[in-house]
Amino acid sequence: MRAVPGIVALAVTAGMPMFELSIACEIFGTDRSELADPWYELRLCAAHPGTTRTQNGFALHTPYDFHTLATADTVVVPAIPADAVLAGDTARMDDSGLPEALRAAHANGARIVSLCTGAFVLAAAGLLDERRATTHWMYTGILSARHPRVQVDPAVLYVDEGDVLTSAGRSAGIDLCLHLVRTDLGAEIANQVARRMVVPAHRPGGQAQYIEAPVPRSGEDGLAPVLQWALEHLHQQLTVAQMAAWASVSTRTLVRRFHAATGTTPLRWLHAQRLARARHLLETTDLPIERVSRLCGMGTAGNLRHHFTRSVGVTPVEYRRTFHSRPGRTVPTGALASPGRPEAPVGA
Repeated sequence: MRAVPGIVALAVTAGMPMFELSIACEIFGTDRSELADPWYELRLCAAHPGTTRTQNGFALHTPYDFHTLATADTVVVPAIPADAVLAGDTARMDDSGLPEALRAAHANGARIVSLCTGAFVLAAAGLLDERRATTHWMYTGILSARHPRVQVDPAVLYVDEGDVLTSAGRSAGIDLCLHLVRTDLGAEIANQVARRMVVPAHRPGGQAQYIEAPVPRSGEDGLAPVLQWALEHLHQQLTVAQMAAWASVSTRTLVRRFHAATGTTPLRWLHAQRLARARHLLETTDLPIERVSRLCGMGTAGNLRHHFTRSVGVTPVEYRRTFHSRPGRTVPTGALASPGRPEAPVGA
């Protein structure tokens, strides 16, 4: 049986942006064996061993070639340059041997991961055919048009298809890499890595909220107060009409402003927040499932089980068994919902 978490091979090509490269290097290449031993072993791979220069002018020491990908447990393909995406420049990738190496790694059982526009490389290798996938929102239309067999989801931060995973643009690569740590080593380890990086362990919503209005506007049209109020009252059966009344606007106005600011509807946002709270409580407390369901506003344990399983893919009990790693503790009544007490970020 191979060691956990194993070897992560980072596929580096000339001219790659540095940001996504640095995400993978920070999360998998920084020795954190004090958190989990063994930690990941990161290998930088290129078409030819030696030095590879990034888009930003950094010279990376890449001691392994792409044949090494076939021996890795996880292969990460960071972003490719925007001009290569727009020009449909896959010939350079074919010449490098990367698509062929990715297919060989996948056939050998490796988990294949792309960050941002790295999804175009996976698509060119045929690894995204008949699968859900995502990429930076600016290029989802191009990915869909160029690779019609790929089921492109433009709204999510990442897609986990088990053996093939793709992230949305830029910082969504952090979300996906932390998800990998979470899958491999559990929620507590992923949370500690997130704290050290000063990023949220779980980021609610998808990249749709970043397409036109990344942050709700301040002043009259700002949604922050009503969002905070809703979070403090998740244990109640909230309606759009109640939220609109609290914000002193019509229901139609609230829905319009909500969609413009977040890319989703108030009810879908509420549903996502309830599920996020349920996950947090399952990970960090020993509260009975019935109590968890009431605190997150799902009502009965059966209702929580239905929606949680549909969204996450496992039951609340199975999820807790996998991700609950802290000593048991309980939450005082009202601690998660008292007015004037903002909810702690999920995973904090």
